[in-house]
Amino acid sequence: MSVLDAVFMVVAGIWAGGINAIVGSGSLVTFPTLLLLGIPAVPANISNNLAMLGGGVTAIVGYRRELAGGWPFLRTLVPLSVVGALSGARLLLALPASAFHAIVPVLIAFGLLLVILGPRMQRREGHSGMAGHLPGWRRPALMAGVTLAAAYGGYFGAAQGVILMGLLSALAAGDLQTLNGYKNVLAFVANLVAAAVFITVAWDQIRWEVVLLVGGGAFIGGWLGANVGRRLPAPVLRAVIVVIGIVGIVKVVWFP
Repeated sequence: MSVLDAVFMVVAGIWAGGINAIVGSGSLVTFPTLLLLGIPAVPANISNNLAMLGGGVTAIVGYRRELAGGWPFLRTLVPLSVVGALSGARLLLALPASAFHAIVPVLIAFGLLLVILGPRMQRREGHSGMAGHLPGWRRPALMAGVTLAAAYGGYFGAAQGVILMGLLSALAAGDLQTLNGYKNVLAFVANLVAAAVFITVAWDQIRWEVVLLVGGGAFIGGWLGANVGRRLPAPVLRAVIVVIGIVGIVKVVWFP
């Protein structure tokens, strides 16, 4: 590996960590970068998953104020993220890399639609207050959605945050910054579980130089992104989510 390759990995990690803290889909930066540097798809995906953990830690720490009081709600969803991520990680090792290619743009688009319509849905349902109080059909719908998002996260992970933000915006109460904090926790759990699976059964496919370089950059980027994201007004944050999600769809569909 050349010095220039190492610099590319660190920079991509910083960029991805920052994007993940604000909205998600940072892997749409790092994964293509690793492919460009000649790393095969599956080792690149697995190594990238481990690398993103550092950014997840700093993003959660950066959003600790927004997370205060939300842990009882998260305790309901975190086990579902564990189950979903276990399933997704196993699928990555069992299925061809092209298996989810057709559905990924649909999932991202669905998440964006929920982000856009979320406030209107909440107003129509009179849904406000703490996120732990979910009336009627919202709780099972959110639980099922988080499980599926975690499965997708364990399989690939790019734009998992967009999908989670769409679900939380439409189905859970709370301001957008609080929901973003929840998203960071759930995405981190999914990545952590998938990483444990990969370390256990796919050790030989992990590129540890990628994990260290991209992960170091993501650690810095997660802290920077959390500090920027927490200062964005809700309409601006929502617009950022939509723009990044559209870029993700374009990337997946036209530049696979």
